[in-house]
Amino acid sequence: MFDLAREQKAHDLFKRYHNNPILTPEQWPYPTNAVFNPAAAKMDSETLLLIRVEDMRGFSHLTVARSSDGLTNWKIDVEPTLQADQNSREERWGLEDPRIVWLEEHNQFAVTYVSFSEGGPVVSLAITKNFETFVRLGALLPPEDKDACLFPKRFDGKFALIHRPIVRGEAHMWISFSPDLIHWGHHRPLIMTRHAYWDCHRVGLACQPIETEEGWLIFYHGVRHTTAGDIYRMGLALADLVSPWKILRRSPEWILGPHAHYERIGDVGDVVFPTGAVVYKEKDEIYLYYGAADSTIAVAMAKLSGCLDYILSCPKE
Repeated sequence: MFDLAREQKAHDLFKRYHNNPILTPEQWPYPTNAVFNPAAAKMDSETLLLIRVEDMRGFSHLTVARSSDGLTNWKIDVEPTLQADQNSREERWGLEDPRIVWLEEHNQFAVTYVSFSEGGPVVSLAITKNFETFVRLGALLPPEDKDACLFPKRFDGKFALIHRPIVRGEAHMWISFSPDLIHWGHHRPLIMTRHAYWDCHRVGLACQPIETEEGWLIFYHGVRHTTAGDIYRMGLALADLVSPWKILRRSPEWILGPHAHYERIGDVGDVVFPTGAVVYKEKDEIYLYYGAADSTIAVAMAKLSGCLDYILSCPKE
């Protein structure tokens, strides 16, 4: 149902950083075509981005950039941080679109990413303490699968993974569970595409799930096909704290879509593709990092309390 007050909240929720884009290929210490779709984490006193970098062959790898304020003076690794393992068939054509969570019980970061090869895209997992050395745990689920991230804690003793398989040609978000990060089951749909809406053709997880007192904030991208091409926008849902397979509320409208020139013009135009977030609870603020037009990296900011106020104003699922 159309709600003018709620749509105004959605429109005003995120503010783009005035110096976007914050990272571009021209800043890179080695030749590259595009830098986009970064995972994000706080590490010590810095913001760390693990960035998808596309080389001049069209293959991608992951490179770390660090900043003390999460906006400026980025220190970029002088060579790729995590490259495809050519001895692993799943990674032969590169690594894409990472997400990061801190696994408290492992005292390590978990990095989910897309491995690509002739077999199609699959969700893979690596763990690290320092983003210098990584232990690969391999593919988690069969292809074709993308847009995945773990929750940072277990539910009823099981790890939970949001991911986006292609089933019968349909692109919905699913949730799956595992006792050991190896064996996965209890698969179920989580967020479905909606006919005729802005997210009618594909949906997929954006940044990592964010825990709040009201539930898990689930930012996600939605795709609509048009005669001029696909448009990638971002929406928001709220999942139950204890039973995250239960979606409590979902935004009818998008809350961030391509508008600025760097989001509309690039290798793939009209794309806002968030993949990482950093929460500053002391400032009641969230920094959302996203790939813009599959070419550069930008950031938008919102009040965490504003995100909660908005999603709680959305209809119950």
